[in-house]
Amino acid sequence: MSARLLRLVPLAALAFFFPLPAAAAPPELPDQIAAAWRTDHVYLYPAMRSSFPQAELDRIRAATRTVSFPVYIALLPRTPVTRSGDLDLPTLLQARVGQPGLYLVWTAAGENWSGEETLIRPGGLKGRSLTRVQLDDKWDNKVVTSRPAPGIVRTIQQAATAYDGRPLPDVPAGDLDPADEDDSGMSTTDKEDLSAFIGMGAGGLVGFLLVIGLTLRHHRRRPSAKARLRSKARSKTKARSKAKAGIGATEAGTPTRIASVQLQADRWIAKADRAVRDLEARITASDRGRAKVKLPELLDQRDDASERLTAARALRSAAPEDLAATAGALVLARQAQQVAGGKEVQPPCFFDPTHQPGSVQAAWTEDTEVPACPACARVLARGETPRGFRLWKKSGLLGLDRKAVPYWTLDPKEEPLLATGFGALEDDLADRVERVYGAGR
Repeated sequence: MSARLLRLVPLAALAFFFPLPAAAAPPELPDQIAAAWRTDHVYLYPAMRSSFPQAELDRIRAATRTVSFPVYIALLPRTPVTRSGDLDLPTLLQARVGQPGLYLVWTAAGENWSGEETLIRPGGLKGRSLTRVQLDDKWDNKVVTSRPAPGIVRTIQQAATAYDGRPLPDVPAGDLDPADEDDSGMSTTDKEDLSAFIGMGAGGLVGFLLVIGLTLRHHRRRPSAKARLRSKARSKTKARSKAKAGIGATEAGTPTRIASVQLQADRWIAKADRAVRDLEARITASDRGRAKVKLPELLDQRDDASERLTAARALRSAAPEDLAATAGALVLARQAQQVAGGKEVQPPCFFDPTHQPGSVQAAWTEDTEVPACPACARVLARGETPRGFRLWKKSGLLGLDRKAVPYWTLDPKEEPLLATGFGALEDDLADRVERVYGAGR
């Protein structure tokens, strides 16, 4: 072995026993956001920067400068990591930054935006909880979700109210969902599909006129009796063939846009989860001796709120595409937040659970009163029945046709949600969900 090769042996041994470190893995998303916040408190996911409207970004930045506390905002796409409930990003980000302030994480799923928020005050500073302010804000769930700026600006205003008691300003008309600006009694999602039903009616009228025209033409020809019998037999055969193939049946679907109801249900579940966590913190403080006299009451609130929240989550996971189950999850999550915040549980509007809670006992008939939202109560006062929350009812040959009808006209024998008017008639909806869907197992 040559002298040059002998000199290389120690170097080869060092390389074997002390290998070079592998390439460093990229930092996790919370670390990336926290690092970016050191220079800019509004983080926009890199892949979204080219298509994100500059006007929206400018408005968000302007809103952060209207309050006296720091506001940290992350705008992200909806992924399994950022989906609400899978990861408490606001809390994880606050732990990395270590500063008091408002932490907002807003995610986009298609054309809809939704967010999570955490308000951290400096040590010793007390005030209203952000959740309580949001509960008291009648416009909180009426802000448009197709753009991020309206919801983020409203959340910053709500945090300012919780932080120093300043009054909540009015919401600009351009930030409200147009379907929520009147009190006609129809649900938001029903109004969006009104044009579709009008189109179906127009199509039915055209078909009816066509049948009349063909019938008159047929009579003018005056076919023989034998020919009429043969024609009738052929028509029956064709009708049976169409029925077997599903031709002429109404397209499968729901009379209400389920995506809108899903968005509302997920938003209320996230709110209820934060409210229950705030209640747990109060229970911990009470158990340490600060206010032990209230501990039993707080424990009862926690158990009640947790039961309703668990049932809401069970409905969303067991039947994610079922319209009735999604509306039931919305009702239960809204009630869970009310209980966790120490408020009286409000029943849903009997006629439409996606409306505001049924705060009015309204007379439907001479001997029947039901809880109704103010809009539906006004319709009843005029002697009319509100249009109501509508579901599909099978009809026609072999049940292939469908008709949108008020939910209370359907058979409630096997359905725990419909049987009690989504909990409007009896406050045992969570127990019924537990029995049918096995919530909490």
